[in-house]
Formats: sequence, C-alpha cells, structure tokens
Amino acid sequence: MIFAAGYQPIEVGELFSEMIRDYRDDVREVYFSYPGFASGRPENMGNIPEQIEQLEFELQQIRKMGMALDLLFNGNCYGQWAISSRFQREIVAAMERLASLELLPEIITTTSPFVASVIRKYFPGTEVRASVNMKIDSLEAMEFLADKFDSFYIRRDLQRDLPTVEKFHLWCRQNGKKLCMLANSGCLINCPYQTFHDNLVAHDAEVREVHNVSDFMPHLCWERYRDKANRDDFLKGSWICPEDVDKYAGLIDVMKLATRQHASPRMVIAAYTRRSFSGNLYDLTEPCFASLFAPDTLQMKSRV
Repeated sequence: MIFAAGYQPIEVGELFSEMIRDYRDDVREVYFSYPGFASGRPENMGNIPEQIEQLEFELQQIRKMGMALDLLFNGNCYGQWAISSRFQREIVAAMERLASLELLPEIITTTSPFVASVIRKYFPGTEVRASVNMKIDSLEAMEFLADKFDSFYIRRDLQRDLPTVEKFHLWCRQNGKKLCMLANSGCLINCPYQTFHDNLVAHDAEVREVHNVSDFMPHLCWERYRDKANRDDFLKGSWICPEDVDKYAGLIDVMKLATRQHASPRMVIAAYTRRSFSGNLYDLTEPCFASLFAPDTLQMKSRV
C-alpha cells in the first residue's frame, strides 16, 4: 500500500515539493489539478502564467523524486462542454503540454466517462482511475466500468466496513484492477448534499461571479455542526484514524490523503505515514472543523 498526497501551491515558506521530499519513501503519488479545468475542489490557483510556472516547476521536482503524477479531471460537471470536441481538444492539449515537459501523468483520475474515453484513445498507456466522487459502491458498478477504468476509489461511506472492503479487493485482484480509498475526508457519512455540493464546486468560478443569497449554507456539515448536539456526526464519518492504517494493508493499493486545501498538509501526511497522531482530531480532516468546534477539541494521544 502506498500513499497519495494532493498538491497545493504554497505562497509563503516551504514549497509543497520541498515538504513532500521528507515523505518520499511512503508517498509515491502526487495528485493535482491543472488550471482552467474543474476538479473536486474550488480553484486554488488561477490560470496565471506565474502560477502555472510554479506548478510545473514543482511537478518537475516531484518527478525527480520518482513519484507518479496523477492529473485530476474529477469535477462533477463540465457543463455544455462535457462531451464536446472542444473539451477533448483541451484535455489532449493539457496532456501534450505536460508531456513536452517530461511530466506526462502516469494516472488520470476522473468522474467523467468521457474523459476516460479520451485518455484511452489518445494516451493508452496512462492509468485511468475512477474518482471517489463517482461513489462506486457495488461490485456491479466496477464490472460495468471494467473496460474504461484501471483502478477505483471505493465509496468513502463504505470504507470502515472491512468485510465490504475485502469484497472490493477480491474483485479487483481477480480482474487486474487497483483499489483506492480516501483516508481523511471530513464529509458527513452518506451526505445527501454531496451531488449538489460537488456540482457547485465544479462551477466555482462562475458561482463567485454572481450575487448569491448570503443566508443559505450550501455545506450541510457546517450547518449541522453549528449545533453541538450534532457533533457526534463527525465521529460517524468516513475518515479513518492514522492508527488504523495498517488494517487496510493488503486490501488497498493506494491510500489518498486530502491535502489540496488543508492548512497543514505536512501534519496530515506525517500522521498517516507514521500511523500515529497526537493532537486535535478535528484538525486532521479536510475540510478541517477545528475552528468551528472551538473551543471544544477531540484529543488524540500518539501510541508511539
């Protein structure tokens, strides 16, 4: 089992590529979005030449460490361009741009069967991975997608159920596929807002351009956690403790760590690669709820 960490541009202090060097024995994949494309997170860097230059420079440093690159096309919606020849050209152009820099990604993670088909057609040597946002929750779903994807994220709502994970693992082994999971999502278990929220994130740039209703909270978790009576919902979530990582050894090929927008990616990566965390558990997930729950904390003490 290896770890995958999400790239984020860091404007002050240590660059992400400098930080990740300390964990290169455990983190073997780095996933990232490319400016101008919707992904599973709001745009955290603009389509500005200087920012693209920083991204590509850091990817070069990461590639030199021997880590695989995973390009995200995991937005939940690509609007009217979703199956267009224009979108196909844009995907191919992004891949060719990265290839020209010797940064052709080894992996593409996507929610889009269309993107998967484009990669299959034009970059057949690239691993195509079904995003966690596809909510793969049955063996039948993987069977239906077996000719389109090489690896699958199990639906995060299932991953605490080890017998279910074992069933997914067995199917993947029998069919030459990889099984992946997201370790530290702070999302509510079985969140009924997820599709709405993922679509909203995919249109983040447009949403920020209009006048929105200020008293509507689009994030159900933040709405519920304002009431302390609902804070047990956090404990029922899909995240796993760093101390439980080894329960998934032999079952999961790639354990993804949500760090693209976390305030302290080093803390998250260190905790999971060490299999031990000492601190406020509310700090460990993405989104991070420590500020919302303050002054309450949920303290963990390292077993090491």
